Amino acid sequence: MSTVTKKELIERIAEQSGLKRQDVRRVVQGFLDEIINELGKGNRLEFRDFGVFDVRERAERVAQNPKTLERVTVPAKRTARFRVGRLMKHCVDGGTTVPQLVGAAGGEE
Repeated sequence: MSTVTKKELIERIAEQSGLKRQDVRRVVQGFLDEIINELGKGNRLEFRDFGVFDVRERAERVAQNPKTLERVTVPAKRTARFRVGRLMKHCVDGGTTVPQLVGAAGGEE
């Protein structure tokens, strides 16, 4: 198992699509920025077969400092959650890859 960076993904997409890296970088960063903006507004984002991003409210709770055993109140907060979609779940479970569809027509938005 290894870590793949955003830069490496951009390079792969640029090679597969024949687009310039700068153009791919702008699109990928724009896509990620829009996800962040929509989650910041509290909206849910659904990408069929990929997964769903949504925001959850975490209630205030009392925790304990393990060193001092002091009780501490942890304030309520909002947190982002991701639930895996059908195709991603299938690929992760089976180790198969998704066919490259860059530039292919169709697909659901």
